[in-house]
Amino acid sequence: MEKTEKPSFEDLFAQLEEAIRRLETGDIGLGESLTLFERATRLADQCNAILDSAELQVRQLIERNGEMDTELFEGWQDR
Repeated sequence: MEKTEKPSFEDLFAQLEEAIRRLETGDIGLGESLTLFERATRLADQCNAILDSAELQVRQLIERNGEMDTELFEGWQDR
């Protein structure tokens, strides 16, 4: 039995963007809107979980002697 791959953050985010786009058009009925809103909420939760996990990994990687080393992030916006 093959394991199914989890969708990537990028795939989930693209689906979320599409759901939001469809909701914003107002061209769908109330029932479909509610279903789509529910799906968008689940997608947002999945995206947030992935981002939380990534943040934890980054924090673990840059932790030195029990303190955060903020030097690693200084100037990153200039690149």
